[in-house]
Amino acid sequence: MKAFVTGATGFVGSSLVRLLIREGFQVGILARKNSSLANVEDLNLSIHFGDLKDPRSLEEALAGYDYLFHVAADYRLWVPRPKEIYENNVQGTKNIMNAAIKTGIRRVVYTSSVATLGLRKDGTPADEETPVSLKDMIGHYKRSKFMAEEAVRNLAELGKIDVVIVNPSTPVGPRDIKPTPTGRMILEAAQGKMPAYVDTGLNIVHVDDVSMGHLLALQKGRTGRRYILGGENMTLKEILETIARLTNQRPPRIRLPHNLILPLAYVFEAVSLITGKEPLATVDGVRLAKKRMFFSSKRAERELGYKHRPARMAIEDAVEWYKEQGLI
Repeated sequence: MKAFVTGATGFVGSSLVRLLIREGFQVGILARKNSSLANVEDLNLSIHFGDLKDPRSLEEALAGYDYLFHVAADYRLWVPRPKEIYENNVQGTKNIMNAAIKTGIRRVVYTSSVATLGLRKDGTPADEETPVSLKDMIGHYKRSKFMAEEAVRNLAELGKIDVVIVNPSTPVGPRDIKPTPTGRMILEAAQGKMPAYVDTGLNIVHVDDVSMGHLLALQKGRTGRRYILGGENMTLKEILETIARLTNQRPPRIRLPHNLILPLAYVFEAVSLITGKEPLATVDGVRLAKKRMFFSSKRAERELGYKHRPARMAIEDAVEWYKEQGLI
């Protein structure tokens, strides 16, 4: 069995590659020539250099593989040129799906995100069928992932490709080298740099459980169907309290109102346009924080046999990895 993985040098992708190798797959990955290979340099795999924006390089890379896991995504809540987000997430997805069709890939697992799903007004966990539309998407990242998922689903409905969609919630754990926005929050909290919090919530899941969900989707998922790969719903206050206990720090006690942070986010972004550095807080991030992003993984549990460990274990593994890197 030969499996190809995009985004393998990143957080979720590197976890998935490790799992596939343990399960006996021959693994190939896509990497740009300037990509860091730190997350996969110790693994037995084939590296194909190319770019999601270069269709020919994708066709050459996918030739001879049975399965494709398209994990790669541009996950940024702020970017100086928003067009980049759409080029990477929307057009890049279309390019590799077309390449998969041309090269005869047998089945694709496409990594979407809970960012594309609807949220319930009462804060109870949403699922794959919670109503949502493009106008509900806050920010370029969410809009781009929504558009990309729609393109993938359309291909499945037309019978052009066998593809299963997975929607990870908020992965946490080791090897978040970039780090992701969530990983940065955990790192800064572990460093004692988050004395306050806002009233919001996330669904925390261990990155390795997300990887297993990908494999289960390949094996058992229904074509064109989406599956939430989530874990435990926690308020931000609960997350920060957990980190504080793990690092022997005092948990944050100051709750900041969203309306106080939003004007500051506009200022931070204006400064970032001049400096080119990522803002301390983003407008989209503050707007997202007004909602509790709670989700249910019951469909994946029922149809795929998906399971997840307690969120505390995911947070603990992330903190321990940052300690090993000398960052805490």
